[in-house]
Amino acid sequence: MQNKKNQSNVGQMIQRCHKWRQKRKQLIDQARQTADEIERERLLQTAEHYGRMVNTEQGKIDSTRDPKEKAAAVAEQQAGEAAETSEQTEEDESPFPDFITNL
Repeated sequence: MQNKKNQSNVGQMIQRCHKWRQKRKQLIDQARQTADEIERERLLQTAEHYGRMVNTEQGKIDSTRDPKEKAAAVAEQQAGEAAETSEQTEEDESPFPDFITNL
């Protein structure tokens, strides 16, 4: 009974993490498209907050997993982070917006 309850709780935590990751990505995308610096900063700070929430919740999820599951999850997470950083560096190559560099 207890194991089934833990699985249900972990499933809910995973769903929350997924929802928060999507919201964080949405906020970052909005910030990239916003011309107003103050609004961009607000969006990025909110996205950072969602990132901290995900990290906290992910820590809770990891603490309830078996050691074998943890190793697989860590490998999967590292692969996801590597993909995000490579995507981020591609977008951050030009320090200036296109309209400035195309003068």
